Amino acid sequence: MKRYCPHTPHSDLASILAALDPAADLAHRHLWLIHLLDWVRGKRDSVPAAVGRVQLFIDAVAARPDLQLRLQAWWATLVGQVDITTLLADFGFAPRTALVSEMAERLRTKLLPGSPETIDASELFMLALPSAFDAQWLAVLDEAQLNRLVELLASPGGNNSPGGATRWHRALLDAITYCAGQILSTGFAPELRLRMSESAREAQPFHALIRDVESLRVEVLHALRTPDRLNESAQRLRERLEACRAAAATVYTHFEDNGISVGLVFRLRQLRERILRVRELLDCLLSAQPAVTAAQLMAHLVMVGQERRSLRALLASNSSLLAAKVAERSAETGEHYITRTGTEYRAMLRKAAGGGALMAFTTLTKFGLHALALSAFWGGFMAGVNYAVSFVLIQLLHFTVATKQPAMTAPAMAAKLKELGSGGAIEAFVDEITHLVRSQVAAVLGNVLVVFPAVLALATLIALATGGPAISVKEAEHVLASLHLLGPSLFFAAFTGVLLFASSIIAGWTENWFVLHRMDSALHYNPRITGLLGAERAERWARFLRENLSGLAANVSLGFMLGLVPAFAAFFGLGLDVRHVTLSTGQVAAASAALGLQVLHLPALWWAVASLPFLGALNVSVSFYLAFSLALRAQNVSGVDRSRIYAAIRARLRSAPLSFFVPARQACVGVSSQA
Repeated sequence: MKRYCPHTPHSDLASILAALDPAADLAHRHLWLIHLLDWVRGKRDSVPAAVGRVQLFIDAVAARPDLQLRLQAWWATLVGQVDITTLLADFGFAPRTALVSEMAERLRTKLLPGSPETIDASELFMLALPSAFDAQWLAVLDEAQLNRLVELLASPGGNNSPGGATRWHRALLDAITYCAGQILSTGFAPELRLRMSESAREAQPFHALIRDVESLRVEVLHALRTPDRLNESAQRLRERLEACRAAAATVYTHFEDNGISVGLVFRLRQLRERILRVRELLDCLLSAQPAVTAAQLMAHLVMVGQERRSLRALLASNSSLLAAKVAERSAETGEHYITRTGTEYRAMLRKAAGGGALMAFTTLTKFGLHALALSAFWGGFMAGVNYAVSFVLIQLLHFTVATKQPAMTAPAMAAKLKELGSGGAIEAFVDEITHLVRSQVAAVLGNVLVVFPAVLALATLIALATGGPAISVKEAEHVLASLHLLGPSLFFAAFTGVLLFASSIIAGWTENWFVLHRMDSALHYNPRITGLLGAERAERWARFLRENLSGLAANVSLGFMLGLVPAFAAFFGLGLDVRHVTLSTGQVAAASAALGLQVLHLPALWWAVASLPFLGALNVSVSFYLAFSLALRAQNVSGVDRSRIYAAIRARLRSAPLSFFVPARQACVGVSSQA
């Protein structure tokens, strides 16, 4: 018999059939199947052509009894050595209920080649049917073809058990039993069971799952089974699966108030998918057309295999709820940054002015740290400490930094899009847009108009006290050159917008983690903490962190990113820097103070001043765009008719352009009258 060689090209059916050797070793038997299916696919450009090649294969085998015997022997060896239960029950699921291990497994599958020398049907399936095209031609095979193929593969009298169940039925039952065991272990996991609703725990839907599966097994394998009893046991199992699914779904309600974990979402999705897999296997088991349902199941598993390879699909499916929760928590914070009345607008100006005054000290401290000539890392680290302390102090004093707002206000705006189906919702949303824009304008103006004179005043005091300028002339000239409008500053400002967005993500994630692990309750009631701090102080700390942790996380993370990212970028030779509009304005003021009145005659000053509005616009717009896009996906409103919104915004710009910059006069009057 001709030994099948993997290096021998077999582009025609005759050579493939001639290479069939049921006595070949494991790897070569599997390689024969891989090449046969590759021939069936052809160029993967025509499903009817692939189906036609399947028919050619069936006709060729049927015409030669000796070839049919060899094919049956090959098939008997294959199904005897390869465990199909792993394919039916496990394919598409993580071997361990952990997101990180599943990511590592998918990376391994992507980067490392698979071997046909395996008894794992899942591994062989991935090699034999690797493309989405396989699902297409498998799904359209007709019943006559499939039944004829089954006849060609099956050995006469060798496929049935004493009770009349086929080898396929027994494999389905084993897979259902295995899946049910996995569902049971996941349902009993403490991290899920304790988060289910009280009624779901009391109903105990998981307890009787294995018993229902065993009841079905008896009805399928028993020689005296009746259709009524079989259907009754199948229906009971379906109802039990639905009860398990409903009980697991109650965990999502717990997430609404108690935080969310990607790991928990991963386990819940695995549980739901296993329940769906049992339903599919049950449909195959009870089908009056077993060959057709088997082909449809294989087609479905091909698509599962495609998703099984995708890291993007894994991260997208398991992080969507976390993104929603992070966006939701940012939205709660962002509402505080949107001004709707004249009083709120003036309050925002005052808060921004206070933030600008404090940022003046931050700016000069930065120059002082630079004068210490620390190494790149420690210089960046100390700059991060300077920024973080300043941002936290601004938060605690209830001031504001303009560029921190967009990443927080974007989710709040996206939440409004849920209501677009109601009457007048478009106009209401445009109203929110105008409120948001003028809030940003007020904050930027408050920061910039105060930080500039404040830095000038502080630099003048330092010069009077020390007898020399706060920064050297050379450093002042470098500052103005680095902020030139035609230089890389605009790109750096956009990059800073990305960091601002990243800080909002860190803030939302940190708050979610705090809530998920009930740290406020632990701080409030833990005996060791209350013994150390006292009950009242522990309660105050718990309440303070619950209310301010998101802001603290955003401020600290942003500060260290602004300080350390340029240092790390320089280490890798990337040349990245940050351009924060408030800090840049303060730097221009410090440079002006060092150069004196003659600075007014330097073109470098005016190029730097001209860049400041663009720096602010890029800081705000980039961070807002990224946060708004995330919030749209998290809120599942990506299908909103955006053209209507854009048209309404353009109409508002034409009819009332000043509403985007200052509150309407009547709004101010209305507030005054109410007061």
